[in-house]
Amino acid sequence: MNPNAMKRLICLLVATLAAQGAALAQTFPSKSIRFIAAFPAGGPSDIVSRAVGKRMSEVLGQPVVIENRAGAGGNIGAEVVAKSAPDGYTVLLGGSYLTIAPSLYLKLPYDPEKDFAPIGLIVSNQYVLVTHPAVPARNVKELIRLAKSKPGQLNYGSAGIGSPPHLAGELLKTMAGINAGHIPYKGATPALVDLIGGHIDYYFGGISGALPHVKTGKIRALAVTSSRRSSQLPEVPTVAESALPGYDITTWFGLLAAAGTPRDIVKKLNGVIVSIVNEPELKNYLIGQGVEPVTNTPEQFSVYIRSEISKFAKIVKAAGIKPE
Repeated sequence: MNPNAMKRLICLLVATLAAQGAALAQTFPSKSIRFIAAFPAGGPSDIVSRAVGKRMSEVLGQPVVIENRAGAGGNIGAEVVAKSAPDGYTVLLGGSYLTIAPSLYLKLPYDPEKDFAPIGLIVSNQYVLVTHPAVPARNVKELIRLAKSKPGQLNYGSAGIGSPPHLAGELLKTMAGINAGHIPYKGATPALVDLIGGHIDYYFGGISGALPHVKTGKIRALAVTSSRRSSQLPEVPTVAESALPGYDITTWFGLLAAAGTPRDIVKKLNGVIVSIVNEPELKNYLIGQGVEPVTNTPEQFSVYIRSEISKFAKIVKAAGIKPE
């Protein structure tokens, strides 16, 4: 076959595939959608998935069935979607666990960049750096100064090894040049309980969980971890603005399908997500749950995932956390 004929054949195949994708998108969805949440019921991912899934069902006119497939730090649920049919009928509420996992596990049952079709971000989540009131530090600079005056004597808690709060603490240590002990807990609640009890000096935790105790004075909020202030704690500065320019740790939840899902279906689902997440009622509900609604395009989401993998890899390496 001559080169011109080959080019015409390729163009014909591309046009045919595009037409098929457009036709599929017009009839999609024609049955229920399986919405995988990779963590147990009652947690942040479950709350977000159920709120978003309910509105997706109403807008698309088909049931959106939430399925909690918890275990292995989110890897079980992610594998289910990665190995599902690429037709848009099985989607994942992905999160930062997808971008941290490559640095923590020697073997993963999926590739976070190659095995998914990113659809779009839904929310971002920042953390708050809090201390016990007995700790003589009212801002991040004072905490850093205190830690440098007592090398190795301060300790901080997190929700577990490799969790975003743990990595937030390690990034603080690296950027500030301090030495502080890390105490991992089995979840956020026991860490927060020990902070309130004065058993640890500081802690990085979710704003929604810490906020009631900040208001009662049981703990003190020093800073939030993202590049911009929280709408829930507008008077609390960021770590970056108060002491360490460039410091930024956030987590996210977004929608993904299996790699190979037709482009037009991805675009249709993205349009639905962008529309419903920006509806005042759902937006306010999500903010009330301690997360910040945020949307983007599939292309932007793909770039964001790659950048997050790189960012967390650097933090894990600097902290000396060994993959399992």
